[in-house]
Amino acid sequence: MYRTHTCGELRLSDKGKNVTLAGWVQRIRDKGKMIWIDIRDRYGITQLIFEQGKTDENILNTAKSFGREYVIQVTGKVIERYSKNPELPTGEIEIFVTELKILSKSEVPPFTIEDNTDGGEELRYKYRYLDLRRPELQRNMALRYRVAKEVRNYFDKHGFFEIETPYLIKSTPEGARDFIVPSRLHPGSFYALPQSPQTFKQLLMIAGYDRYFQIVKCFRDEDFRADRQPEFTQIDCEMAFVEQEDVLNMFEGMMKHLLKKVMNVEIDKFPRLTYDYAMEKYGSDKPDIRFEMLINDLTDLIKGKGFKVFDDSEYIGGIVVKNQAGVSRKVLDKFTNFVKQPQIGAKGLVYAKYNKDGTIKSSIDKFYTNNDWKAVFEQMEDKPQPDDLVLILSGNKQETLVQLGKLRLHVAEYFEMIDHSKFAPLWVVNFPLFEWDDEDQRFVAMHHPFTSPVPEDIELFDTDPGKMRANAYDMVLNGVEVGGGSIRIHDAEVQKKMFRALNLSEDEIEEKFGFIINAFRYGAPPHGGIAFGLDRIVALFAGTNSIRDVIAFPKNNAGRDIMLDSPSPVSPEQLKELHLEIKKPKN
Repeated sequence: MYRTHTCGELRLSDKGKNVTLAGWVQRIRDKGKMIWIDIRDRYGITQLIFEQGKTDENILNTAKSFGREYVIQVTGKVIERYSKNPELPTGEIEIFVTELKILSKSEVPPFTIEDNTDGGEELRYKYRYLDLRRPELQRNMALRYRVAKEVRNYFDKHGFFEIETPYLIKSTPEGARDFIVPSRLHPGSFYALPQSPQTFKQLLMIAGYDRYFQIVKCFRDEDFRADRQPEFTQIDCEMAFVEQEDVLNMFEGMMKHLLKKVMNVEIDKFPRLTYDYAMEKYGSDKPDIRFEMLINDLTDLIKGKGFKVFDDSEYIGGIVVKNQAGVSRKVLDKFTNFVKQPQIGAKGLVYAKYNKDGTIKSSIDKFYTNNDWKAVFEQMEDKPQPDDLVLILSGNKQETLVQLGKLRLHVAEYFEMIDHSKFAPLWVVNFPLFEWDDEDQRFVAMHHPFTSPVPEDIELFDTDPGKMRANAYDMVLNGVEVGGGSIRIHDAEVQKKMFRALNLSEDEIEEKFGFIINAFRYGAPPHGGIAFGLDRIVALFAGTNSIRDVIAFPKNNAGRDIMLDSPSPVSPEQLKELHLEIKKPKN
């Protein structure tokens, strides 16, 4: 056999054993008469020792010829290390080598295979198979496996079936984001890769499989960010004969199970916030509740003092930063520049320092006296105290709330107010059913067109669809949306009303969704579900900001696979067989 033990397995209790290890050369320390070599596999590192006069001369010479990342096999005796390494699980022992074999030589790798590597991101993506040897990524891959395993364990205990759904499907109304697959056997026709198994899991509910889940690849052709990939993995779930409370309890339980089993974290509270409350108090529909600093509505408290910016604003809001009244003007200028960035869009920032001596210094002292500020502070929900700093933005209400939400997070990070070892999950419920699309001048579904409205709002389809609320819910963890779902429409007529509100014609409804409308006619149970982003959950557990760190072979920021050089052109012969012709873009 190639090995009797792994490189992370041996301990002082194994002293005296003859063992065989196989792995990669991590590090070589040649001191002339003594050579130490670290051998590595995915389980850990073990130190090998070679000593002139005791080690066979041929073995010694072979060891001297090693380079980093050589694949070797060694046999020897486990001995106690003279200089122990408490940072290493195997740090009390080493192997005195008596047999040695080179299994594969290696060129010098383009970067160091260590946690603190000297390789840039693009270089490491090009040689991803080398990058995956690094302990950090190996830990991430192991974490991903454990999360997926515990997901399956949880659902198995609760009577769910894991059922696979097709990857080659019909393009959806959001077709601009579909990846299209041409059919060779059906010229001019195309499949699409699924953005979600949404309709299939609803059909499974109609088919009587009342508890379904799937850990499934999904595909979306959209812009890229740290938490986005063109292909991503969902934990996709659906349940029949349920109301919202049943769904929330089931999947709240799943997250508690994962945190306990994978991270050894106990979660008691799982707050539920309405969408309106989340936006009003956190400026976000995915609020980070690991710290306080809620948004205060100052609109009716602060107008009327002649400051035109405030007096002309639809909304004025502020956040109270505890114990930071002594912050410098330089830092305040940084905050101002932050909110004025184009991606945030505020025109400026007003501050008020409530000093320890009771005086208040603001950036608009010309308009507001100490007494004016104290009157405002006294009426605020989050009342400032001496030594607090108040930061204020104004403008259009919806835009200003979002800007305050981003400022809130930025300030909390700057003053190190966030406990990054903490996990703080919550639900956001009662989203709007529709969003208005200014470009197309029509309503679009805020979640997707199969989301049920709350029952009391169904009558608004014909009168005021913009006021309708969705029977929808998002799970948020540490300010990241990790899952979203809804109770589904299960009545054909209500589903048609939804499609009509989205400006779909009867022909479009029949062409794109006739199959599910017809299925509703054959006894559709009430049902609802949710889809979690597996990549996002693992990234949060791993403490990384990018899901690319927890995906074995990710695409880069431009959606390219640098290792495979993909996407890439195909040959004229392939295009001909697929009945396709490429038009060159106009200059």
